[in-house]
Amino acid sequence: MPGLGVNIDHVATVRQARRTVEPDPVWAAVEAELGGADCITFHLRKDRRHINDRDADLLRQTVRAKLNMEMSLDEEIVEIACRLRPDQCTLVPEKREEITTEGGLDVIAHAERTAEATARLREAGAVVSAFIDPVPEQIDASGAAGCQAIELHTGTYANAWLEGFGPDAEAHTVAAREALRAALAAGRQAGLVVHAGHGLTYNNVAPVAAIDGFAEFNIGHSIIGRAVFVGLRQAVAEMKRLIE
Repeated sequence: MPGLGVNIDHVATVRQARRTVEPDPVWAAVEAELGGADCITFHLRKDRRHINDRDADLLRQTVRAKLNMEMSLDEEIVEIACRLRPDQCTLVPEKREEITTEGGLDVIAHAERTAEATARLREAGAVVSAFIDPVPEQIDASGAAGCQAIELHTGTYANAWLEGFGPDAEAHTVAAREALRAALAAGRQAGLVVHAGHGLTYNNVAPVAAIDGFAEFNIGHSIIGRAVFVGLRQAVAEMKRLIE
């Protein structure tokens, strides 16, 4: 049965909107664990726009579930990850102007740097995953770089689902879901653990979760949005039930 990774970045985004001390993403991690989260995910960006170094240090000290650090290939961030020693490091692309991560990491274009960072992170004891688009070439490149896992970018599926009831919406959604199914099979055939995430919500997660073989789904924005109304512990529990 796949696990649920809860991304707590958006709790820090609300805090940073006022440059204050609340809401605390470290408290959020506790609530998420109490709601049944199998993994806590955070993204320490180069510009520290939401999660900061204090958060990262405290999360490493307090989280009892798997701790997954999303990170770029930036040298400073790799050094911090090697010091923190999270359970998992997920390599993602990072653009200063983006609102959220847009698309998967181009492992092919950054093969040498990915392999170098992966070797260092694995030596520090982390499982290394690459956040990639669901295409065979990127899956092969991730394995060649030494990654033990991949996280398939589900944004195309999520965006197709958001198109609603247009004449081609259902066909686009089905095609995107089948691309994920094929990439999952290819990843497992290559000996990789396969996760998925980006844009998954309470309304669209079930068809993807029904595909047998995913190890984990990483979901943030939808859960934090739901938590505004029902609390984070309940929001996590509701998403976990949908995945199960």
